[in-house]
Amino acid sequence: MLSQNIYSKLDKSSWIRAMFEEGAKLREIHGAENVYDFSLGNPDYEPPAEVKNAIKKYALGEYPGLHRYMSNAGHPDVREKIATVTAAESGLPVTQNHIIMTCGAAGGLNVVLKSILNPGDEVIVFSPYFVEYLFYIENSGGKPVPVPTDTRTFEPSLELLAKSITPKCKAIIINSPNNPTGVVYSEETLKRIAVLLEAKEAEFNSKILVISDEPYSKIIYDQVEVPNILKIFKHSAVVNSYSKSLALPGERVGYIAVNPGIADVDLFINGMLFCNRTLGFVNAPSFFQKVIGDSLDAIVNTDEYKKRRDFLYNNLIELGYSCIKPQGAFYLFPQSLIPDDIEFAKHALKYNLLIVPGSGFGCPGYFRLAYCVNFNSIKNSIPAFKALAKELKD
Repeated sequence: MLSQNIYSKLDKSSWIRAMFEEGAKLREIHGAENVYDFSLGNPDYEPPAEVKNAIKKYALGEYPGLHRYMSNAGHPDVREKIATVTAAESGLPVTQNHIIMTCGAAGGLNVVLKSILNPGDEVIVFSPYFVEYLFYIENSGGKPVPVPTDTRTFEPSLELLAKSITPKCKAIIINSPNNPTGVVYSEETLKRIAVLLEAKEAEFNSKILVISDEPYSKIIYDQVEVPNILKIFKHSAVVNSYSKSLALPGERVGYIAVNPGIADVDLFINGMLFCNRTLGFVNAPSFFQKVIGDSLDAIVNTDEYKKRRDFLYNNLIELGYSCIKPQGAFYLFPQSLIPDDIEFAKHALKYNLLIVPGSGFGCPGYFRLAYCVNFNSIKNSIPAFKALAKELKD
């Protein structure tokens, strides 16, 4: 019954979900308060008041046609609001015609990739990466090309990137703040990538689209600024969602913002509208588009995320773990205490610690912790991390 293509991918499917399911079993045995689940980037916060007020407004008010079809691009008034913000942040003449509402960032990425890829076209992803990127690329007949980052900083290696760009390269996916490292790529690094891409485009007489996946762009710490991709790369599109910034992962609403400087930009947008429809999304959820339109100035409390980051990071460092301190998102990506990160994750289960091995992100020897969980759970997990370290270091 199952296709060979899908069957072959099941073993490679997400470690994140696998550990999350393992957590459900452990909670039944030991009780939820005794299981420390850092597996899934599923915010434990409720949405901000602005979101809840907008939900009440549209649910209880009279808004004829709210639940009907609209343009595949989404509600014009919502797109106009997002375009206004995008134009102000980028300094570019972005209008509502450059915005497409999508079923989350995942839907947006699939729409962009389906629109641009021919069979065998290559898409570069920087490892560690969000593993679903590989499947999104393959969904559209493309070939993922993982390029390791510099593990001293987890920023892209220009040398390795230059060697990886071939005439078949159609796109590069950038994810900053990054999942799983929390690293924010510096403006200097991104500008150097832009220069490299211009040279490669001239060499191969091609166009390489930079696709920036930005669900964590509003969750940043320590006065760090996230460089604006549309400013830096002419051939670029930003894919964003409100899953993390407004704690709405289950509502599946996001958008694509296209650089107006792209050649044949209208044709590109029309292609994405076609794909938004024919991939089965049709349009982003109508109700929540309106809710988002009223909530663009809202954001979850990043001070609370910072509190969790600092507590977990400081305690792990004190226990002898090695980790780059994240500048954004809500993940830590420490080194495994033994070379085999998958075996390390299995050891952690003995202490009811649910962690995701770095191999699941294309970066063996590390593990990811999602600290968007209850603070008490983080505090209570420290003895387990201590016991795990003692076992593997002694």
